[in-house]
Amino acid sequence: MRVKRGVTTHKRHQKIRKATKGMTHAHRASVRRGKQAVVKSLQYSYRDRRNRKRTFRALWNTRINAAARINGTTYSKLIAGLKKANIELDRKVLAELAVSEPKAFTEIVKSAK
Repeated sequence: MRVKRGVTTHKRHQKIRKATKGMTHAHRASVRRGKQAVVKSLQYSYRDRRNRKRTFRALWNTRINAAARINGTTYSKLIAGLKKANIELDRKVLAELAVSEPKAFTEIVKSAK
């Protein structure tokens, strides 16, 4: 019995067309170019989800260092003091405190000294 594959091909093409919505003309119009663009965009998104974590950690460290210097210490001395005092606050929380609650951050710095 003969099997026609038009339905599955059309469905696959529609899936690619949906994924390339908003891209430039060649990626949108051609299914082959669209598939290449979708594969590449998924690679970029996977990579950049990891890079975002790296970028934010660097931002948190910068904010903590700036706030620590306002309170008369440095980033490395603050982190070492926190470890010695068994204060287990991660850098995300420390950076948030440094920006939104400077008084609370000052108390943490005092307890870390």
